[in-house]
Amino acid sequence: MLIIGIAGGTGCGKTTVVNQILNELPEGEVGVISQDSYYKDTSKLSFDERKKINFDHPRSIDFKLLRKHLSELKKGHAIEQPVYSFVEHNRTGDTITTQPRKVMIVEGILILSKLKLRDMFDIKIFVHADSDERLIRRLKRDISERGRDINEVLIRYQTTLKPMHQQFIEPMKEYADIIIPNNKYNTVAVNIVKTIINERLS
Repeated sequence: MLIIGIAGGTGCGKTTVVNQILNELPEGEVGVISQDSYYKDTSKLSFDERKKINFDHPRSIDFKLLRKHLSELKKGHAIEQPVYSFVEHNRTGDTITTQPRKVMIVEGILILSKLKLRDMFDIKIFVHADSDERLIRRLKRDISERGRDINEVLIRYQTTLKPMHQQFIEPMKEYADIIIPNNKYNTVAVNIVKTIINERLS
């Protein structure tokens, strides 16, 4: 099994890069795990308390469970990936059965911030995008998909998103094997990734 970690700031275009890689490889050979599924269970907190959590800090992620699930997949076992609700700021209690594949992609803003998890990746990719672009995309997504209002998004950006990005995400570039600029269709970068994947698989 080949494990690829794809990191980068919120709204940088990680999903676009993941989809580009998926489109270049045979169907059924690639699986995707999202860091967002591994936000810690916050059922013990009220909704108002959950709203105040700094979700851009590494301590909000259950990295232990994520590593355990990756280990199980490497052994050839299926896992039950948690389902997370951004509207409720909590896990839903549902899970998605995820089967092991030849290639597993793990994507998320903080996945390169932990050494033990980094060491599980065969290829580490960082997607870079301009901070203004990322804020605009975050605004559009959080308002349309996650039930936020513009003030809530901007306050969160200023108080947690931006400082957390500078502290925990941007410095992780140094651990990346490949840095993909922006999220425009970067044919060269994706072809390099595709070539590496095919070489490892063969």
